[in-house]
Amino acid sequence: MADTLHRTPLYDWHVAHGGRMVDFAGWEMPVQYASIVEEHQATRTAVGLFDISHMGRLLIDGPDAGAFIDRLVTRRILDMNPGQVRYALVCNADGGVLDDVLVYQVTLPDGDLSGYGMVVNASNRDKIVGWMAQQRGDFDVTVNDATHEYAMISVQGPRAIEMLDGLAECELTAMRYYYGNMTKLCDCRVFFSRTGYTGEDGGEIICDAGSAVYIWERLIAKAAELGGGPVGLAARDTLRLEAGMPLYGHELSEEINPVQAGLDFAVNLRNREFIGRDAIATLQRDDSLPVRVGLQLDGKRPAREGAAILRDDEVVGEVTSGTFSPTFGRPIAMGFVKPTAAAPGTMLEVDIRGSRHAAQVAPLPFYQRGQ
Repeated sequence: MADTLHRTPLYDWHVAHGGRMVDFAGWEMPVQYASIVEEHQATRTAVGLFDISHMGRLLIDGPDAGAFIDRLVTRRILDMNPGQVRYALVCNADGGVLDDVLVYQVTLPDGDLSGYGMVVNASNRDKIVGWMAQQRGDFDVTVNDATHEYAMISVQGPRAIEMLDGLAECELTAMRYYYGNMTKLCDCRVFFSRTGYTGEDGGEIICDAGSAVYIWERLIAKAAELGGGPVGLAARDTLRLEAGMPLYGHELSEEINPVQAGLDFAVNLRNREFIGRDAIATLQRDDSLPVRVGLQLDGKRPAREGAAILRDDEVVGEVTSGTFSPTFGRPIAMGFVKPTAAAPGTMLEVDIRGSRHAAQVAPLPFYQRGQ
């Protein structure tokens, strides 16, 4: 691997414990430790731990911080409550997605507003930092890229909060979903939020880089008692795909707008202006654009990115993500198809290396906890 790749504070731990390291968005990350299926199932049945320190962490402060972010993202920000977290999209003027992000209303322990945080995709960090500099104008804001100052750990699964409650200063069970707060975890000061990317309950921890290994090892020991453990990028992908969650570079890009990606819930057009607003409003009325759908395939062979989706002999779309689902024991995929082929239950075919395989349009998400 090139020496120029970034390493998270947990890199040495991953290598020492059998993590198979790969280049992911310029970072050396564990794709798996042993079995992808076992890591997936441990998250679905108990608890899985994910090093997500490669994600970009930006701190936005100053008198105009809220107004500045509100102009950049598709979701209303100025009405956020202290500690609230919102999923949103950063778009260009044409409505194409530059990145999907989490915006945090950060609060200090005494309740005073400290500013805003934003978590961005690792592959888009430099792009978004540059975009903010380009759009800053007269806004009185300071943007600090704090990615290397902090680590980020995701704890996911039906027993995740139970496990964390025994290690945290405050009762995390009482915390609302998509909210966060400063607390002590494993005797270290952290920011904890009820967020995640697997479809399971759980949360995400942002801590000082110097505390990461200590916290991680405490969590690993507790997770092992419950039948859980560390999870690599491969199982993270199968988990998010089952949960119907888009991945930038696959279901999201600058050529895809939020409406066709099925992310209308993350777009607030009314009584506000943001970059891309007018284009998205126009695109909402365009019923000719391909739309994101789920697909359930027959057989055992998963469809891969770029595979053609057909109805009879007509190509009606393309697969953007595909895998063999450990939960359902069959191949699943997401892709974009013509609106006339998007209704749930529609029978289609996917071309897998020259061989056609039956596929049915399925509602998203494939997996929903408790069901």
